[in-house]
Amino acid sequence: MNKYYLGVDLGSTTSKAVIINGDDEIIGKGITNTRANYKVAADIARLEATFDARFNLLKRKLDKEIEAHPENRIYIEDLRAVFQYLQFKERLEILHNRLKQTVETAFSDNLKSNIARYIDEIITTIKPKIRDEYLHGNLGSQNQFFRDVIGEKYHEQVEQYHKDYFEPLMLAFDKSITPVENEMVEYNFVELIHEAINTLDEKYEQLYNSSSDEGSIHFDAELNLLTGNYKSVSGTLKEHIEQISKMEIHIANMVGTGYGRALLPFPEDCIKSEILCHAFGAHMIFPNTRTVLDIGGQDTKAIQVDSHGLVTSFHMNDRCAAGCGRYLGYIADEFGISLNELGPLAVTAQKEVNICSTCTVFAGAEIRELINIGEEREDILAGLHKAIVTRAMSLIARSGGVRNEFTFTGGVARNQAVLKYLREMIYESYGNHLTINIHIDSIFMGALGGAAFARRNLLSELPGKN
Repeated sequence: MNKYYLGVDLGSTTSKAVIINGDDEIIGKGITNTRANYKVAADIARLEATFDARFNLLKRKLDKEIEAHPENRIYIEDLRAVFQYLQFKERLEILHNRLKQTVETAFSDNLKSNIARYIDEIITTIKPKIRDEYLHGNLGSQNQFFRDVIGEKYHEQVEQYHKDYFEPLMLAFDKSITPVENEMVEYNFVELIHEAINTLDEKYEQLYNSSSDEGSIHFDAELNLLTGNYKSVSGTLKEHIEQISKMEIHIANMVGTGYGRALLPFPEDCIKSEILCHAFGAHMIFPNTRTVLDIGGQDTKAIQVDSHGLVTSFHMNDRCAAGCGRYLGYIADEFGISLNELGPLAVTAQKEVNICSTCTVFAGAEIRELINIGEEREDILAGLHKAIVTRAMSLIARSGGVRNEFTFTGGVARNQAVLKYLREMIYESYGNHLTINIHIDSIFMGALGGAAFARRNLLSELPGKN
């Protein structure tokens, strides 16, 4: 039996899980919003990592066959997207029921009937749109949270109704979404896989018939080959899919880390500092790492590591969330945009507005004042991002400065504007000869480090704080 190792990073805003094998290869990853329920968040992240592992193990099992028959790769990718849609669909049904319950308890009798009817209309309109984006678009590959996907679609539909109903409809959503996010849904992998296979058969048949009717091909060569041969491909792969679906993914050891690690139901010797885990995770991906910066949801950590990825010194901001993920989330709310829009807007600025405070408590008032005196929001956002990086650079200096190579971890490493100012300030302060590492999975570094500690069963402690 193959042995696998689990790392869970229970953060203040997101929870991540990573499963690795005995060769330190990532087999599965899972991520979810943490919100109010830490235990459920950890369970959901672990479940998603296990599902991800099954699909990745299926791909590995079929490597040679995929090389010879590339249409099989398309089939597996489509199967995964449909599987994710079926998970989404089940949670959407739970949300729909919760919305109806909220209407019954939150509104007066003269509002109930209209609000309930509009919610039914909204969900009925949203459902096929999202199905289409999973089956024919790339929604499944974007790793968006349930709240983000449904929130965007719901808001678009609410705007179609009379303005008098905007606040009640959004209130119903706000009261309903968090309990739904915090509910653990026990998906049956085998059942969902079979349903996904049947759904794919319908998709390919429709594509094949439409291409035949129109006399032209509207998709790429691999997909065209698959649609003309989908029954054969499905039959060939079903046996492998069945084996992977029923295979036991044996977790030989696990390590928990992150802001909420004390709440994880792990033995005490399986809990490690997030500083140790982020450093070790960075070392796993970039072995020459010597300085690590982690900007998470609740705190910022500047870490120095040795050639083995073990921490030699560190400095952190753990007194407030200023300049962290939660602060950026608050700023996004102030501007009425999504968190993902902050960085792209900030990099279009013509200048950086000077920001006096990165304190979350005072940020809203300062932003409103700057807008009132005519400052452009892009320039304000640029100033905010620059202030965040300036704060992080101060922590780096106190930890021992930047040594080659420098690795940036945490969810904020996805923010384009933070990356822009971080590169500029590092090169200006420490020289442009330095290597700066940014990885697409930077948000998973803590969980990866935890999994790596679990495989090695290392007893490592933090050095004295600088």
